[in-house]
Amino acid sequence: MRIWTNADFGPEGNALLREGTRAHTLALAASLNPSVLAAGGKDPTFAGAEVALGQPNVADCLETPTLRWIEVSSAGYTRYDTEEFKAAMLQRGIAFTNTSEVYADACAEHVLAMILAFARQLLPSYHTQLHDQGWPYEARRSGSRLLRGQTLTLLGFGAIGRRLAELLVPFEVKLYALRRQRRSEPGVHVVGEEQLTRVLGESDHVVNVLPENEATRNYVNARRLACCKAGARFYNVGRGATVDQDALIEALQAGRIGAAYLDVMTPEPLPPGHRLWSTPNCYLTPHSAGGRHQVATELVRHFLANLARFEAGTALTDRVL
Repeated sequence: MRIWTNADFGPEGNALLREGTRAHTLALAASLNPSVLAAGGKDPTFAGAEVALGQPNVADCLETPTLRWIEVSSAGYTRYDTEEFKAAMLQRGIAFTNTSEVYADACAEHVLAMILAFARQLLPSYHTQLHDQGWPYEARRSGSRLLRGQTLTLLGFGAIGRRLAELLVPFEVKLYALRRQRRSEPGVHVVGEEQLTRVLGESDHVVNVLPENEATRNYVNARRLACCKAGARFYNVGRGATVDQDALIEALQAGRIGAAYLDVMTPEPLPPGHRLWSTPNCYLTPHSAGGRHQVATELVRHFLANLARFEAGTALTDRVL
């Protein structure tokens, strides 16, 4: 098979990819991209590709008759999540996979770290260390909370949401998950849109892991934020465009949302002076939740495992289409 990639996985990852695909023809794009977030441009080496790995150009995918399978090197796939693209892939029988499993552990642990930081008053304690260096013994102890008995709602329940739910089991948190497919899940109350207003009103924590598409842009808006329990904490490791940031800022300033943690936002990079930097009780990280040591090599391992499945005609991991 002709396998095309525009991803630069670093020296170790690139060597692993070459070794793992030596039974095939590996075609490298004219320009390799080390970022899993950047869109690929049209590339002449894509011609004849049967398998595409990385962030292939949408037009190239639609125009290449030999294409049989696409694996994107990211959990999100916004640029491909259109009715036109999905219909074309389904009509031609082209498989489409993402790499959610590679990022699931890191993103879930990242969210859990912030949940615990909020619960145990770590952020205000660090602020004290950096500034007045006081000793607010009573305030910190009385402000700390246990997670046991609290309620958390997941907006979206893919690989990241499932892993976070697993990590939360020992903390005895009540879990809700919003999902279109209402299949039951062990230990998780799966709910639909018609129940969301109620569960938001019960939730101490709301974790957004929604992908970005036409149905989810500004999904977390003023109306849904107003439904949240007073003082609830909001977390976003999905996509920035799924949140109305102006509405979130207003809810934080008014105290209706107790705190927010955002790993994704619009625009990215967030420019100096943007309102989010100075919004009270808003904490930001630079789209780093999915990062971990040697993630690029793990992306290659994910692809090679799927390549073996593709060759054997068995089910692909992280299949979207």
